[in-house]
Amino acid sequence: MALLTPIKDKMTGGLVLSKKQMVLAVSGAFTILTVGLVAIFGAEPEFPINRGKNVGMKIDDAVDWTTREGAWLFDFISDGVTYALLYIENFFVWMPWPAFMIGVGVLAWKVAGVRVGIFAVIALLLLASMGLWHSAMETMALVVVSVSLSIGFAVPVGIFAAKNDRVDMVLRPVLDGMQTMPSFVYLVPAIMFLGIGNVPAIFATIVYAVPPAIRLTNLGIRQVSPEIVEAALSFGTTSRQLLFKVQIPMAVPTIMAGINQTIMMALAMVVIASLVGAGGLGEDVMRALSRQEPGKALLAGTGIVIMAIIIDRITQAAAKSRQEALNGPGV
Repeated sequence: MALLTPIKDKMTGGLVLSKKQMVLAVSGAFTILTVGLVAIFGAEPEFPINRGKNVGMKIDDAVDWTTREGAWLFDFISDGVTYALLYIENFFVWMPWPAFMIGVGVLAWKVAGVRVGIFAVIALLLLASMGLWHSAMETMALVVVSVSLSIGFAVPVGIFAAKNDRVDMVLRPVLDGMQTMPSFVYLVPAIMFLGIGNVPAIFATIVYAVPPAIRLTNLGIRQVSPEIVEAALSFGTTSRQLLFKVQIPMAVPTIMAGINQTIMMALAMVVIASLVGAGGLGEDVMRALSRQEPGKALLAGTGIVIMAIIIDRITQAAAKSRQEALNGPGV
């Protein structure tokens, strides 16, 4: 009974409900309302308005018109991306595997240290010994093209957003939607406009992987110390010089962190992209699963993990070394 007894407010003399009493009151009112609505409309009532069909038909018409009228543009983009992809893929496949492994090992050693260099060589040897070398090179080509296009788009957009608060305000919800939307959804517009194959897979990967690079480029530019900017401006630095000689060099560690995340997300899309005809390790995973060969699927998935770890260690070490260079000795 004490739980249901209201408390008198000492200031106004009125009755005030405690939190538990409020919860009980709201729960009771909600229960009564629900039971009443079920009695009136019945169980599982349908919403009285359904305009999804009309909206869907209008979207279909718009997509058909865009595909028809913009065929020349989509064909031009598709041909250019296909040419670049085939060129890079043929180069990776043509390169002898010892040369590739030594090159990656030396790069990892110089950037991340001896341990990472040794690990990279051993991991690549393990990858090749599983019969996945050719597929790995196809995946590498896909990642190189998609990440290059992502960076080429993300860095200028991130810089523009850092310089303009209104652009930043508009971009935030767009990037939130791009990062939270299921990755399968990105395949739909890519297929509609670009067909089946590597090209729609690349553009779906770009849409999925580009937000971190935009966000961290924007953040890196904004985090440059105002004192450094004022000092540069006091010496007569132009806006272009300020951007390219002060702000971007100071923001490189943060931008590199965004590029690292973009690469990881591009590798995460490898298997999803295989659903629209992309080759490489993702195709090996999907083919093995369709044939109920979990062992081969696991090996191909392990190959993707190996590539991701090697790239992650190298890019993180590069960002860390740049940050240490900016901080200076003894910091």
